[in-house]
Amino acid sequence: MRELTKKELAILSRHAKWLNDERGGKRAELERYDFSGANLYGASLDRARLSGASLYRADLSGASLDGARLYRASLDGASLYRASLDGADLIGASLSGASLIGASLSGAILDGASLYRAILDGADLSGASLDGARLDGASLDGASLIGASLSGASLYRAKIFGIEIAKPPFFVSGVSGYPLMAVTGTKGEKIVKIGCKIHSVDEWDGIFAANTYRDLVNTDEQYDAHRRAYEFAKAELSRG
Repeated sequence: MRELTKKELAILSRHAKWLNDERGGKRAELERYDFSGANLYGASLDRARLSGASLYRADLSGASLDGARLYRASLDGASLYRASLDGADLIGASLSGASLIGASLSGAILDGASLYRAILDGADLSGASLDGARLDGASLDGASLIGASLSGASLYRAKIFGIEIAKPPFFVSGVSGYPLMAVTGTKGEKIVKIGCKIHSVDEWDGIFAANTYRDLVNTDEQYDAHRRAYEFAKAELSRG
């Protein structure tokens, strides 16, 4: 792991001052900069300009890059464990093999990005745009994809809930407090997640038939709404 130079540390220091509107502050302008293998653990790079920069195998664990511009940046093999990239511009960026476990990418734009075999377990991708992104072989176990756009995204051998998915997941809105997501596996598995509960369609049918789900919600109205949403998801899954 490469430690930052005095010059680089000074750039980050001035950027921190700029973020806080302090005297002597200056926005980090680091387009096409080479941070390969750099130790950027916990760095504060909100709204930094890093388009085309190389962050290959850099350690950005716990770093904050909210609103940062990372257009066509290279983050292959980088560690972004619990990093925050809310609203970041990652259009065309390469994150192949990157670890984004527990990272927050809410509202981030990843159109056309490469996330081949990236690890996104537990990541927050709510409201993110992943149109045309390549997620082949990526792991998305426990990731939040509510409101995310995956139009034209490639998900060959990507995993959600521990199964390889056959096509992008879909969501059912209007289930207040209990977002519903449904996926179809490459081996015909049909899985539905309501809130934090994940079961196959057969298992959900048994739960609703036994009326045990009613004990998990507060009102009959909520139960009815969830049951209707589930039945809709089940019908959509049956369409293949």
